[in-house]
Amino acid sequence: MSVREIGVGVIGAGWLGDVHARAWGRLRHHYADLGLRPRMVAVADSVPAATAAAVDRHGFERTYSDWADLLADPGIDVVSATAPNALHRDIGVATARAGKHLWIEKPVGLSAGDTRAVADAVAQAGVHAAVGFNYRVFPALQELRAQLRAGAIGRATHARVRLLSDYAAHPLGLHTWRYSLASGGHGVLGDLASHAVDLTRYVLGDLDRLVAETEVFIDERPLPVAGAAIYGHGLGNPDAPRAAVENEDYVAALIRTVDDVLVTLECSRVAAGEQNTYGIEIHGTSGLLAWDFRRPGELVSSTGGTYADQPTQVRHIGPGSGEHARFQPGSALVLSFDDSKVIELAMFLRAIEGGPQEQATLADAVASAEALEAMVESAGSRAWVSVQRKDE
Repeated sequence: MSVREIGVGVIGAGWLGDVHARAWGRLRHHYADLGLRPRMVAVADSVPAATAAAVDRHGFERTYSDWADLLADPGIDVVSATAPNALHRDIGVATARAGKHLWIEKPVGLSAGDTRAVADAVAQAGVHAAVGFNYRVFPALQELRAQLRAGAIGRATHARVRLLSDYAAHPLGLHTWRYSLASGGHGVLGDLASHAVDLTRYVLGDLDRLVAETEVFIDERPLPVAGAAIYGHGLGNPDAPRAAVENEDYVAALIRTVDDVLVTLECSRVAAGEQNTYGIEIHGTSGLLAWDFRRPGELVSSTGGTYADQPTQVRHIGPGSGEHARFQPGSALVLSFDDSKVIELAMFLRAIEGGPQEQATLADAVASAEALEAMVESAGSRAWVSVQRKDE
């Protein structure tokens, strides 16, 4: 097998930038058969300490303080884009125009218009792109999808999808870019509901219409100390000046898919007591299928023909499902969040090599963004809204 080196640039040296860099580093451990081998060329971030740490951890050859300079580097063939949401449109479009492949985190911009702009630029440039909807690659979830399509529970009738977290539950959580419409978009919608919408679409198909409610439960937060570097979700001083929270903490939606499945979707960033409570439960005419990210290697099912009092069983997923065998030799040896990013990356590189488009694409990101905009519109009008392509 011939192997070709591919130059990697990572934009953003925060937590997700580190996740992407780790995935690049682990790629050959699990996918030695790929014809592309990464070379960690450069990392870009405006915080010098962050780029220095990235060099120490991942062996980048050079650093940039401006992401545009990274895109001008002729040694880079593919870009991991993990910067804050407000930069995603500019970075995505510029990456495509520079002729480089793009692995970009969700949400791809602050609006469906932003996402479409990146999708159009990628199509015009003829490069490949993948979007960070990584939860869909877990083998147990892929097994759930396959069983549903095979009719294991008859026709799907109704489902529940949730992503509840507590990262913003503390009332002294600092007012950072995440809580501004201009820099963070619609808060929990882009951050968490984008994943929930993608999960819904991936398993149950496209959405037809929805009605939604949103809420801001913590309406102001303390400002950070001037000049301080902010990482993650730090706490502020209770006596510090405060700023208004401009975007949503919570969203709940009732959705009809194009196949007439009724779905309830709930997402919160202020759900005290919940830590990445992410999952799906699907009822059909003859049974149940369910998956919970906190138990990622388990598929819950109730199948058969007894209907009432039908037993539910838990199956531990193993090497026969999805990409499990790339990581573990037996059932109940579960895959992690980081493992899912390695799978996502491998799928992306297979597409670059001319293989099938297995990973989430910019078309999936556009569909998710359009559904989120429909939720915002519905919450404002208190009416059902069609989920369809809208002109800017």
